[in-house]
Amino acid sequence: QVQLVESGGGSVQAGGSLRLSCVASPQTYDWYYMGWFRQAPGKEREVVAAIWTGTYYADSVKGRFTISLANAKNTVYLQMNSLKPEDTAMYYCATASYGGAWYDAGHYKYWGQGTQVTVSS
Repeated sequence: QVQLVESGGGSVQAGGSLRLSCVASPQTYDWYYMGWFRQAPGKEREVVAAIWTGTYYADSVKGRFTISLANAKNTVYLQMNSLKPEDTAMYYCATASYGGAWYDAGHYKYWGQGTQVTVSS
């Protein structure tokens, strides 16, 4: 059974940085896209970034966040710099098994439990 486990969330002040990690198991699991999404209280889940052969970002995080793949293909990172209070949310990683709309949460099959990011002003 596929499992995704996120880590690295926490509380930081505005302007700070965090690095989130997502580990997929089993290690042999072959995904097409791995994406990061976030959901703030009272808001819909939104895409943050995704990676396949290329990288894709929501406009709100371009230039501040970087998604990358570890040498072990089952681990993806989200480096978040210049954090803003509006980045506060639960962050989830997810995987899609085929190509398509990287930005569409409905396209992703497996989801982690999430890691909380809180940015104070």
